[in-house]
Amino acid sequence: MMLEDCWYVLRDLARPNAKNPAYKQLQAMPEMKDCVFVPLKQQVFIEFGKRVVRFVPYMTDLIFVHKSREELDPIVRKIDLLQYRFVRGGKQYEAMSVRHKDFVAFRRAVEETDNVEYFSYSEVSPRIYGKQIRIIGGRLNGFEGRLMSKRGSKHKRLLIDLQACNLSAAIQVETEYIQIVK
Repeated sequence: MMLEDCWYVLRDLARPNAKNPAYKQLQAMPEMKDCVFVPLKQQVFIEFGKRVVRFVPYMTDLIFVHKSREELDPIVRKIDLLQYRFVRGGKQYEAMSVRHKDFVAFRRAVEETDNVEYFSYSEVSPRIYGKQIRIIGGRLNGFEGRLMSKRGSKHKRLLIDLQACNLSAAIQVETEYIQIVK
């Protein structure tokens, strides 16, 4: 079956400390290997008196899946803890999705760097984002977004948005590669 040109946004209803959340069940399926993406952040835990760093989901209930609706519906029915996210304010229930082109750029940028910070749109106020920029050269060549400025930070960050699901990723960039877009 042919893939639709979008990534569906799903909800994982498992508790944050669950041993086998829905996203792990999806990633364990052979047919879903490259079709599932969960934004992860580093978190420090104390286990047996020692500090351990683990990657955990940025939002415990946020999963992106690249499958057609016909292929995804049986999987959502099979896994009890999985649901579609729906667009707010619509007259009918419309499953939330992100255009494939936008999501691939977002995912590539996130996977290109080790130090990613995620923000919801409510956390990103006009005070902390600045000019529209383009990256020329380096590992993020060609990316466009907004320049993020944090008070006291020595690093420049590029904000890349996924407007459909209220999510932004801040990625550290080298100053010499920044070009301001007019």
